[in-house]
Amino acid sequence: MTTSVREARLRRHKRVRGKVSGTAERPRLVVFRSNRGIFAQLVDDDAGRTLASASWLVDRSFKGTKTEQAEAVGQALATAGIKAGVRTCVFDRAGYLYHGRVKALAEGARKGGLTF
Repeated sequence: MTTSVREARLRRHKRVRGKVSGTAERPRLVVFRSNRGIFAQLVDDDAGRTLASASWLVDRSFKGTKTEQAEAVGQALATAGIKAGVRTCVFDRAGYLYHGRVKALAEGARKGGLTF
């Protein structure tokens, strides 16, 4: 039985989530990548709430590639996270490979001041 790309990603995501959890001091930076854009959140799993978020929908007039867009979203998330009092986090790639847009978002968040 073959698994679809989505099923394989969800299987990887479950495996990663078994090991990665966010706290108030060190929230989880979770990524969702769609074909059109990218979303990211800083989540406190203990309290079950989102501390900060950013997405490509904030700046629809963005000119450039989706990879550049992902880096901008990472920097926006870092700005929102620092405003919420977050400096460090754990990275949850949500089953996506650490490559391309996911990597660009992570590097953008690091440029913005988050450490993980």
